[in-house]
Amino acid sequence: MVAEQITRLRRNIEQVLIGKEETVKMVVAGLLARGHILLEDVPGVGKTTLAQALARSLDCSFRRIQCTPDLLPSDILGVSIYNPQKERFEFQPGPIFAHIVLADEINRATPRTQSSLSR
Repeated sequence: MVAEQITRLRRNIEQVLIGKEETVKMVVAGLLARGHILLEDVPGVGKTTLAQALARSLDCSFRRIQCTPDLLPSDILGVSIYNPQKERFEFQPGPIFAHIVLADEINRATPRTQSSLSR
């Protein structure tokens, strides 16, 4: 039964991402291993599409972070903002609180910001 669900997941993703069967297989394996997945490839080959298709196939939330040198840890983690009507601070979660997060061009972020992506 579990094998059937995994096969269905792979086939669903492969309907969106044509010709990347091996990549889809490895991403699903990484997901099942509860690990992080590093996708390295040239621009425009469907890395974001793959992550979005995976999230949609699992009915999960998806967020993409475009890493830049000026990106701060609070841009990823979120921040508490004062609400004067309620007279208290309210936490506004950052994109890291999604089920599936794609951090694009992570090498451009500072080491401090990169560390906010780890568990």
